[in-house]
Amino acid sequence: MNAERRNKNRGYQHLLVWQDAIELYGLVFGAVRGWPFEQKKLASQSLASSDSVHRNIAEGYCRRTIREYLQHLNIALGSLGETLSGFIAYSRTGQIELSIFDQIDTLIFRLENRLLKLVESLEGKRDANDWTESLVVREDPIEYGADIAVTHDLGILLDGVMSERSEAMES
Repeated sequence: MNAERRNKNRGYQHLLVWQDAIELYGLVFGAVRGWPFEQKKLASQSLASSDSVHRNIAEGYCRRTIREYLQHLNIALGSLGETLSGFIAYSRTGQIELSIFDQIDTLIFRLENRLLKLVESLEGKRDANDWTESLVVREDPIEYGADIAVTHDLGILLDGVMSERSEAMES
């Protein structure tokens, strides 16, 4: 990320959950690309539900309150369920190859788990009332094997962490 374009509102780009969601959209796009006309509505719905995941992670982060962030993360989880359900059906009816389904399913499983941990962490902070809007976010690097902690000005402790690529950009 260009240093001139860094601000606290773009911090979601450092979260692995957001990066996974972008990757999911790319996989879904590749899986439904070229489907025949009769299946365009299904392709469009699959693209929309997978697109909703990264958009809701970003929007919730930018809303700046735990309540709104949690609301958007839960919408992202719902969109993940919608995406997976569609691809289970496509796999069972032979619309996609099993290898493509396995790639999508594996990524969705990882993304679901990371989102659930993030939601759990935020709910814990909300319920403990040990945060204020002026606190600094410290993303725990140990959780996902990153080497350094990263600080964002959001007011809550996040479970998502930066990737090594994001760490290099921060330097």
